Amino acid sequence: MLVVAYVGFGNSVVNYHLPYVKTRDYIRVKTIYRREEDRATQMEKDRERLYPQIQFTTDFNSVLNDPEIDLIVVNSPNSTHYSYAKQILNSGKNTLIEKPLAMSSKEAEELFALAKEKNLVLMANQNRRYDCDFLSLKAVAESGKVGDIVEVESHYDYFRTKIKNFKGYLFGLGVHTIDQMISLFGIPEHVVYDVRSIYYPHEADDYFDLDLFYDNFKVIVKTCYAVKIKYPKFILHGKKGSYILYDVSSHNSDAKKGKEPYEADFTPVSPDKYGTLCYVDDEGQEHEEKVPIGYTDYARLYDDLYKCIKEGKEKPVKDKETITVLKIIEKALEERR
Repeated sequence: MLVVAYVGFGNSVVNYHLPYVKTRDYIRVKTIYRREEDRATQMEKDRERLYPQIQFTTDFNSVLNDPEIDLIVVNSPNSTHYSYAKQILNSGKNTLIEKPLAMSSKEAEELFALAKEKNLVLMANQNRRYDCDFLSLKAVAESGKVGDIVEVESHYDYFRTKIKNFKGYLFGLGVHTIDQMISLFGIPEHVVYDVRSIYYPHEADDYFDLDLFYDNFKVIVKTCYAVKIKYPKFILHGKKGSYILYDVSSHNSDAKKGKEPYEADFTPVSPDKYGTLCYVDDEGQEHEEKVPIGYTDYARLYDDLYKCIKEGKEKPVKDKETITVLKIIEKALEERR
């Protein structure tokens, strides 16, 4: 059994964690820690009652000192990740940190060193590695059908005007999209940066185009807030073929309807949204296939993390990968214009 506590009770916990972990009989969510000011209203107290099996507390030390808890998952604001992680590791608990793990690569290196010293598991919650559309891209890339890879594009685009309190995209979903490509292709040899502030001059990154160069191919990780027409999510070109996939928007229909507590949606993506793979085989025959996508299950990250904590298996998200993502973001923000 893996006994889990959460720090925070926002969208990440109720949408991306709780609906999935409750489908695993080896996980028990025991406690959620919240600051007193975050649970002061009647509405928030009513929300807590929707989860009668979970203890809610404003005493963080009680969580740190609970001998039953194996893993504490931090889902607090980004700027607090480092301080929470340090307290948790010093208390002897394994730690999963919502992305970004820290606000700098230096802080991340310090935390990983502390975890190693304490013989504990510390990992970034890169759950987007388990997105069904990304896993489809990964399967095609690893199948060899497109031959040697020449170029890959990863897009997360929107059409939005100025958003109140927008702080930038790189430390948001950008952490995930960069990590996806590093998880698939490894650490790039070098990176070329094009980072802009379109709606927020010199304030926040709402456009970036990062070119990750490998031995003989390039990966483009791109986001733009000025894309009005539907554009592919992933494009893969190889010497023998290509794969293209549009956004399948498969995650959690309950969340969109506001029906808390949410249920995980394990409905497979419909065939009309499958990606298209075109390639030429070794005999010169041309093929066009629709590639099944399946469904997203973020508890798969917990499956891998359980094996790491309980069985000593290797972490699914490596320390070097997390640090590299942060270093890329740091350099990207320096290049912002």
